[in-house]
Amino acid sequence: MPFYQDLNPKKEEGKRTIERLLELRRSLERLPERTQKETLMLATWNIREFDSPKFGKRLDEAIYYIAEIIDKFDLVAIQEVHKNLKGMDRLMKVLGGYWKYIFTDTTEGRQGNQERMAIVYDTRKVRHSGLAGELVLPAKKESGEIKPVPQFYRTPFICGFRASWAKFMLATVHIQWGESKAEPPGRIEEIRQLAQFLKKRTLDENAWARNLILLGDFNIFRPENETFQELVKAGFVIPDKLQKLPTSAAKPRHYDQIAFRVRKNSLEMTGKAGAYNFYNKVFRNTDEDIKIYEKYMPSSYHKLETERKKRTYYRSNWRTHQMSDHLPLWVELKIDYTDEYLQYKLGQAD
Repeated sequence: MPFYQDLNPKKEEGKRTIERLLELRRSLERLPERTQKETLMLATWNIREFDSPKFGKRLDEAIYYIAEIIDKFDLVAIQEVHKNLKGMDRLMKVLGGYWKYIFTDTTEGRQGNQERMAIVYDTRKVRHSGLAGELVLPAKKESGEIKPVPQFYRTPFICGFRASWAKFMLATVHIQWGESKAEPPGRIEEIRQLAQFLKKRTLDENAWARNLILLGDFNIFRPENETFQELVKAGFVIPDKLQKLPTSAAKPRHYDQIAFRVRKNSLEMTGKAGAYNFYNKVFRNTDEDIKIYEKYMPSSYHKLETERKKRTYYRSNWRTHQMSDHLPLWVELKIDYTDEYLQYKLGQAD
């Protein structure tokens, strides 16, 4: 569990944080319990601008809430990690020594938005294999010449992990935002190239693992969109339950996805999945909470002329930079295949 020793109940913020943590923990009890070897609780979460200084330092209160949510899972892919890793360091301090994280270098240029990708995991359950790399598209041969191709806005990250019987590669992405054809290669083309690239990787006999999970922020509006269908065309399976879960904190958008290219009897869904809405318990959209947090907001908030504008600023801007404008998307996977293996061994005796 996260470390709470620095919380001071004699201070207003400390007392409030403790009370809200208790509410958050009761709410999180609806999610499946983590097990030692039978299942894997996997999640992906775009934590908005984590932790960009242009929006001000996140409250310690928010770090505790984020840590409490992450602690409900075994492995979490995080997008929009800022190049300054102070936010991640604060998070890891609260999570404690059992938790480790791997992260990419910053993607350069305007499109990269000074972002990193990170994967956080509980070492008591998950082992990093040593495989870690950023995905770069190969050059193409045109008219006898080798020509480079446009790369991803934010370089995807792939790592290898083991958990119980499961051996798998995990690729996390943050696909570009905006109109799909606004700038080359465009969102649809990014997803198409990525999906086809990873499909080939899973078919490579020399790949570290043949099981692959692709997850992250695809900026997909709806499952019927062309962007989503590019994943399907490459043979990725997105369970029906995941397809029905919007992950935007404000709109019915299916930005985040978890897609699978896995072999039989490995990493099967248990049927449990969800998108967790933390705003029911923390940084709520209520007059009470707006009043509580007014003193933490910048001068631009206090200059707003109407209560309606202030509420919109709090709901859509300030609190989403404390927590996020995305909800964590999660799935429970079966990773213990002892019975199946023993049945296979028994069949060899016949």
